[in-house]
Order: sequence, then C-alpha cells, then structure tokens
Amino acid sequence: MGYLIETVYFLTAAVFILGLKRMSHPTTARSGIVWAGYGMVLATLVSFFHPQITANIIPTNYVLMLVAIAIGGAIAWYGAKKVPMTAMPQMIAIYNGMGGGAAAAIAAVELLKDHGDKLPQPHILIMAVAGALIGAVAFSGSVVAFGKLQELKFFKDDAKFRFEGQQKINAAIFGAAVLLGLIIALGHVFGGPVITVFFLLALAFGAMMALPIGGADMPVVISLFNAFTGLAVALEGFVLGNSAMIIAGIIVGSSGTLLTLMMAKAMNRSVSNVLFSNWAALGSGEAQEVTGSLKPMEPPDAAIQMAYASKVIIVPGYGMAVAQAQHKIWEMCKLLMERDVVVKFAIHPVAGRMPGHMNVLLAEAGVPYDLIFDMDEINEEFSTADVALVIGANDVVNPAARTDKSSPIYGMPILNVDHAKNVQVIKRGKGVGFAGIENALFFADNTRMVYGDAQKVAAGMIQGIKDLG
Repeated sequence: MGYLIETVYFLTAAVFILGLKRMSHPTTARSGIVWAGYGMVLATLVSFFHPQITANIIPTNYVLMLVAIAIGGAIAWYGAKKVPMTAMPQMIAIYNGMGGGAAAAIAAVELLKDHGDKLPQPHILIMAVAGALIGAVAFSGSVVAFGKLQELKFFKDDAKFRFEGQQKINAAIFGAAVLLGLIIALGHVFGGPVITVFFLLALAFGAMMALPIGGADMPVVISLFNAFTGLAVALEGFVLGNSAMIIAGIIVGSSGTLLTLMMAKAMNRSVSNVLFSNWAALGSGEAQEVTGSLKPMEPPDAAIQMAYASKVIIVPGYGMAVAQAQHKIWEMCKLLMERDVVVKFAIHPVAGRMPGHMNVLLAEAGVPYDLIFDMDEINEEFSTADVALVIGANDVVNPAARTDKSSPIYGMPILNVDHAKNVQVIKRGKGVGFAGIENALFFADNTRMVYGDAQKVAAGMIQGIKDLG
C-alpha cells in the first residue's frame, strides 16, 4: 500500500506542476487552477489510506477529519462565491495565512506529542521547528495584511505602528524565537510552556513585521508570505515523510519567491527595502512642489475626444476595481473599436492590490487577452496614442518617479502616460495615492480630470459616444 500511496503522490505532484504551467498564460489559467484542484483532491483522498493513519485505525479521527474537511470546504466555497473582485487580494492573503497556520499546527502536534525513548533525529526536529517558525510568521503576517487590505479600523493608520528602534525590537523578538527553537530542537525540550512561548514569539514577529508596511507595498508582502507558507509546508512534509507536501510546498515557495523578487524589481526596490522601510523614508528630502492646475472635463467631452482618436490606451487602477467599472469600460471600448479606434490596455506590475489584479478584472469583463499589455510591452506606444485614459491609477503613472530625486517613488518604473498627446484621468476626488504625494501628471498641460465614480463616468462616456451617431 505504501508504494501505491507514493505513486499517487507523485502523480499529484505532476498534476500540480502541470496546473502551475497552465496558470502562466491567461487563456489556460482557469484550466490550470482546475487541474491543481483535482490534484489536491486526489492527495487528500489517498491520505486517508496512508500507512501512518491505517496502522492504528481510530474511527473518531476519521470522523473529525471528515467534519473538518466539510466545514472548511463549505466556508471556502461560500467565501469564494460571495467575495467581490475588489476583495480578492484580502481573500488570498487570509487563505495564504491559513496555509502557514496549518503548517505551524502540524509542527506543534509533532513537538508536543509524547516521543517516549524514541526521540526524532536532530535534523527532523530542526525542520519541525523551522517550519513552525516560518508558518507562524506567515500566519500572523497574513492576518495583518488581510486587516490592512480590508481597511479594518485598527489597521488603517500605518504611522501608528512605526516607532523609533522598531527594527531592533523586531530583531530581538526574532532572535529570541530562533534561540528558543534551537533549545527545543537540540535540547529536546518538549514542555508545553516552552513551546507556547516559542509560538507566541513567532506570531508576534510576523505581526510586527507586517504592521508598519503601507498599502502600496502589500502586493510584495502578500507574495512574500505566500513563499513563507510554501517553505513551511515543505519543511513539515519532510517531518511527516509526505512527498506530496514536500513537492507542493517547494512549488509554492519557489514561485512565491520569484514573484516577490519580480514585484520588488517592478518597483525598483529591494525586498529588504520593502520590509524595513516605508514610502515616506525613501526620498532624500521633501518632494518638489507640483505646479500648474487641475483642469476638469465632463464625460461627454471626454467621449468626443476618444471617439475621434486613432489610438486610445487605457490604464486601469484600483479605482476601477472599487467602482467595479470594468464592464462599462469594456462596453465603451467596443463602441470605440466600432469607430475604428485602436484600443489597448496597459497594466503596471503593481497596479491594484496584488499581482494580476487588473488582469483578472479585465478578464471578468470579457476583454480579449490580446488587447492587454504589460508595462514593458506597451510603454513605447504611449507617444503614438492620441488619448491615454487613466482609471483610478495614481503612483504608477506619476512622472515624478523619473524626474524628482527627492520623491519617495523616485526610480520606480512607471507607465509613460504623460507621453500621450492627451491624457484623461477618471478619479473620485483630489486625494493622493498610496505614496501620499501629489501626482504631477494630473497638473500637466495635456491632462484633463474627469471626476466621479468610474462606473458612472464610463456610462456618461458611453452615452456621449452613442450621441455622436
């Protein structure tokens, strides 16, 4: 039976890898998720027949496992069905945290159970402790990330979580957790109080690490905690001798690490800078004063300008997600294309609140994948665009990132929206972006501000195009 179980685990791993491969392209991403889901179901079912479980069959345990799966599956199904697309980042954050918490819980069971005279090998104990530490950090950090993305009252003010000597205190908490972990692993100290303090320190470090980080950096942080969860699961897989957990954890950990590095690169920042700094501290001084004035434009006028354009590039941002305006925007684009206007979408790597956030929203609205371009693919085309339409984006289109060395976003690659002949910006009000600075693009001579809820503004533009006949 053991060989059959391992064979099935191997097949499960192959399905995971195949699913991940298919997720790399929008046209096959949905089927990739389905394939990975089938693999997870297979791995879960075959685990009921694992020799470690069937050797001492306890019917009550099977009942508890089935009840847990039923409750967890029902909550996940309901949550995934009901969560709006704007809340998808926080759902991913909390689900990711659950994975890290599960890995930490597995480690807790292994460390707290009575080993008798047959102590685990030292390297197994070290892996158990390491998985416990990393999993607990991923859990508490992800919970904080969820609270920030959900804009819960307690987490709204990032500044209140920043204080002098913060990094030293965090380092002391982490050092104490590591030291206690080594004592547990190498000294075979399995007492409940010692392990409880160890977990409390790990959870505290995860929360302290995430609390001061601003919303603009959350996509990177979520990706990093995802990598932590994968690593924790892989380590606990070694502890349990479960190859499915090892392979799945390694896949999640490596992909999460690569994505974290790519996101940080897209912001022209190192991962350490994201974790141990904040937007307000990045510049060398106060940002240059923005000159000029904001020039409003009504939706019908904006519609006329686009209707008579040859090429329009649309830049979606979080404002589009909040207003759920993607369907109206695509309806407007179809009207423009009927008038032989070339329409393209430009996506910045950190647009929205998680990697791929804008791509998912546009796909939900039915926008063809061949109209959606990444920053590197389309940046040179802005100079040939008659109109660039920005919908709720801010820092990712701010030209201060190129010109103002004192700006907190200086050096971050941006979309070259300011190079277009005309720029229209749909914005709810005159507030600043995540970086907390004014956007020089909004004050430029070729920019017009179209104020209002993005969905209502898009509806006005649609009517304006239709009125032209």
